[in-house]
Amino acid sequence: MLGLGVALLLGMVATSLWLVQVNNKYSQETADLRRLRASILDVLTTVQDAETGQRGYLLTGDAQYLAPYQDALGTLGKKRALLAERVGVRPEYAPDLQSLQSNIDNKLAEIGKTVALVKEGRTQEAVDLVRGDTGLVYMRDIRETLDGYQQRADDRLRIIVAEQLSAAENLRWVTIVGSIAIIGVVGSALWLITKYIRELMRSREEVDELNRGLEERVNERTRDLIRANQEIQRFAYIVTHDLRAPLVNIMGFLSEFDASLKPVQAFVLADGKAIPEQQIKDARIAVEEDLPEAMGFIRSSTRKMDQLINAILKISRDGRRKLQAEKVDIKDLLVTAGASVQHQVSATNGAVDVDVQSFTVISDRISLDQILGNLFDNAVKYQMPGRPLQLSARILPQGRGSVRVDISDNGRGIAEDDHERIFELFRRAGPQDQQGEGIGLAHVRSLIRNLGGDITVASELGKGSTFQLTLPTDLRKITRGNDI
Repeated sequence: MLGLGVALLLGMVATSLWLVQVNNKYSQETADLRRLRASILDVLTTVQDAETGQRGYLLTGDAQYLAPYQDALGTLGKKRALLAERVGVRPEYAPDLQSLQSNIDNKLAEIGKTVALVKEGRTQEAVDLVRGDTGLVYMRDIRETLDGYQQRADDRLRIIVAEQLSAAENLRWVTIVGSIAIIGVVGSALWLITKYIRELMRSREEVDELNRGLEERVNERTRDLIRANQEIQRFAYIVTHDLRAPLVNIMGFLSEFDASLKPVQAFVLADGKAIPEQQIKDARIAVEEDLPEAMGFIRSSTRKMDQLINAILKISRDGRRKLQAEKVDIKDLLVTAGASVQHQVSATNGAVDVDVQSFTVISDRISLDQILGNLFDNAVKYQMPGRPLQLSARILPQGRGSVRVDISDNGRGIAEDDHERIFELFRRAGPQDQQGEGIGLAHVRSLIRNLGGDITVASELGKGSTFQLTLPTDLRKITRGNDI
């Protein structure tokens, strides 16, 4: 039944499209014929206007009566060309076109001649020329030809209208019959579908219940994969950029090293021969200044590369380390992290406030220790000079199996444009007056995302920062979800 319904629908659509195409064809031809009729009337009216101007001028001798004639001369050429263009595409009109054009030319010549005679004062000759009926014959032939054109156009229009009405009637019946057939097929199909609808609904409810949790986990994993891919792209760019800089320095100073070595080689390989004083001087400068300087810069660049590679390896090792899910009291971790920086904070007359309620999660203790310790160290490291540091922490249960930990300080703050940049590897913000390679917060983000969480920052320059950590309350659900 479904196949029959589809076949009927396709047949109805195909027939309807064909009838619509036919109707469009008729509509286009109707528009063409109407334009042709308009051209016919334009040419006839314009010739008549010229003749009217001629007769008025002959009767009165007043030049103002020549205005219709002059206007007709100005527009008739364009109208004749347009008529010829529209007639040329229709073979049934073509045989009379040449004689029509000739009659119009002769009529205009006759009118022009009479007008010229009147202007010369030979009015009687002009009147005699008109009475000779030559112009009348030309005008009669023009009217007959144009009337014939118009009659053919009207006949064709009547045929087209009749065919359009027939096509519309056929389309109406196709639509009615097709609709009835489709209603019958749909009714039968609904009867069959109703037979199984209850079982399908029960099955759907069961499947929906099973899929809810799965879809949520899939969406979470998809977001994690997208985010991880973006992180990988940014990481690859940063690593290649920052590792390339020391390599460029090394290559540049090796070239300088090579250039400085040439006067030394010349001095050493002289083999007792006399050496110019300038060459001896250049060799000494190379040994005493240029070569040690180049070696120092090369050594500095290789040390920089070693630091960058060690930072990358550190993050890589943390990512490969197997997480140990165990019960962890976040309050204990915050107290421990606060105690580790208490002496530094007290030295500036500041205070550490970690007076929070206990909150137990199942997570990896080592990763959490590193995350919180790094954030507390950063708060001390980037405190505002001359202002006592106020460092605090809050635990905010989020529901749906997650918890948020806020670490706040009143330090230097971070510019809005750098809120995301500070979490990128080897990137730092603000004044560069503290030691570091820009890996701390990148390391923190890597650790917390391994735990299924995330980190963001809300900060304002000169007022302080709040780092917001979001964590799942049970790491085991995250690790199981990673297996799907």
